Amino acid sequence: MTALTLSTSAAPGLRADAIVIGVAKGTKGPVVAPGAEAVDKAYDGKLAGVLETLGAAGAEGELTKLPAPAGFKAPIVVAVGLGAEPDAKSEDDTYGAEALRKAAGVAARALAGSKKAAFALPVDGPGALGAISEGILLGAYSFDVYKENGNGGKAKNGKAPLAEAALLGGKPRDAAHKGAVARAVAVTEELNRARDLINTPPNDLTPAIFAGIAQTAAKEHGIKVQVLDDKALAKGGYGGILGVGAGSSAAPRLVKLTYTHPKAEKHLAFVGKGITYDSGGISLKPAGHNETMKCDMSGAAAVFAAVVAAARLGLEVNVTGWLALAENMPSGSAVRPGDVLRMYSGKTVEVLNTDAEGRLVLADALWAASQENPDAIVDVATLTGAMMLALGSRTFGVMANDDAFRSVVHEAADEVGEPAWPMPLPEHLRKGMESQVADLANMGERMGGGLVAGLFLREFVGEGITWAHLDIAGPAFNEGGPFGYTPKGGTGSAVRTLVRLAELTAAGDLG
Repeated sequence: MTALTLSTSAAPGLRADAIVIGVAKGTKGPVVAPGAEAVDKAYDGKLAGVLETLGAAGAEGELTKLPAPAGFKAPIVVAVGLGAEPDAKSEDDTYGAEALRKAAGVAARALAGSKKAAFALPVDGPGALGAISEGILLGAYSFDVYKENGNGGKAKNGKAPLAEAALLGGKPRDAAHKGAVARAVAVTEELNRARDLINTPPNDLTPAIFAGIAQTAAKEHGIKVQVLDDKALAKGGYGGILGVGAGSSAAPRLVKLTYTHPKAEKHLAFVGKGITYDSGGISLKPAGHNETMKCDMSGAAAVFAAVVAAARLGLEVNVTGWLALAENMPSGSAVRPGDVLRMYSGKTVEVLNTDAEGRLVLADALWAASQENPDAIVDVATLTGAMMLALGSRTFGVMANDDAFRSVVHEAADEVGEPAWPMPLPEHLRKGMESQVADLANMGERMGGGLVAGLFLREFVGEGITWAHLDIAGPAFNEGGPFGYTPKGGTGSAVRTLVRLAELTAAGDLG
């Protein structure tokens, strides 16, 4: 992982492979952003004009390289776009955290193979430093374990990730500055661990292997862990998880991670869908829809990462993570359309479509989480293609049984730079899940399928418990090219939102 250092050095005298500066999109052309004053001075104050001549406009995601001025110890200057220049007349005339995060990520990706880069982006306090740090560490991510000479050492272009980033404008002795960087390191390391899990081929990440990884991490960070195997699940009556996993030779698991703080007054429960591979079961997915289904455990990966991050940050809140792990395969022992499962809650569910399996494993985990009566439950899942049709591939949907809590979750996601959108739970859609032979069916109306899934999950949340559901089907796995600090493949979507919710709860701001 890229090493971060806070530096008070001036850009011209710093030994590095590159100096990264910000350039914004002004009303009359590109504008050199704060932090790059020394660099601009070395160009006789004409850096903006030089960049414009080279075709730079300051747009988000734009990157321009040019030779460093005479006397600089770094050979090149890398100008990265920050988007629109802040309005100097407004109350908030600073560059937003997400703009800094994305710009730093673009630069870090472009500098793969470099030993050291100095980042002279706008820094107006700890928040900006934290955002830049996150962008660098997330942008420098690569997953090459399975490539020749891999083991995480080389990026996809054959170059190792950026080795070191010096953050200019940071104060090495300032507690707030050091704390912002330390927080960024803890959160991004766990988010990148989630990305690793999502990218791991399903033959190397069965439910049992995932559970073992969780056990190892829990031991390292002082987190209590309990793993229920298939025998324990059968004894406990977890019919949803067992039913989904019945067709696979890799038996299911339910993992409970418990982080506690002696001063905590609130308790959050996070529940993650962990389908380590989803074939659709007997309701087999059509050709072209199976290739990325290793990512169907992204919700469990996000929950796992968030609990460990909370422990590493020492947050004054109790956080319990539930990982509902199973592999959905077709075989002679698999659940069939028409079968009825008795869930952990005691309710019966008629399975009309075995490819609507995520809600079945989540239902058992939600009821298990409810038995501890937490202050709030948040589940995370790559649950429905319908949510992708509604919100696209970069935004996740937020549903809840409490409008105020839904707003809190949405605002937390927005604050950390994870695109999200509040979605309703229309009561009239509940009727479509009525079954003639069971308490309810796992399918309802086709239109509004993402909302139907949310209504199904609500049935398994304990009475009086505040709950939110994050459908991350769109942003969990990026099948296109990298952008900003987001790589191709597993993204770690929702990790930062969950961590932020834990921080808000610890501060007494959850509501």
